Amino acid sequence: MRTTVVVPTYNEIANIDRLLREVRAAAPDVHVLVVDDGSPDGTADRAEALHAELGGIEVLRRTEKNGLGNAYRAGLRHAMDAGAEICVQMDADLSHPPAALPALIANVEHGADLCIGSRYVPGGRVVNWPRRRKWLS
Repeated sequence: MRTTVVVPTYNEIANIDRLLREVRAAAPDVHVLVVDDGSPDGTADRAEALHAELGGIEVLRRTEKNGLGNAYRAGLRHAMDAGAEICVQMDADLSHPPAALPALIANVEHGADLCIGSRYVPGGRVVNWPRRRKWLS
């Protein structure tokens, strides 16, 4: 099944290289859609350079920062219009581990209508979050 991983970005130059390499390593057949909200730090350019090296990466460039939810909606719409049968949301800050992709995708391929990862299940974790953010989530 055609799978697209939607990754919204804004100033993620410090993470984009590692994230895209880990996604390609964990799930080499997925299409990755980076939805960049006009990052001034070169995130979109770096993602396009990684496409030339790794393949399977597309960058949807947006001109202004419109928020995470808006970026996800635009990315999911773009992915579905392009024929994606499975869409995965993944944050660019590596708070969602790319290593989880094969299990998530396999569950949907085997009949699940929806598969949700969580930081709060056995094996889940929260990395580098201040206490206040943990309390609020």
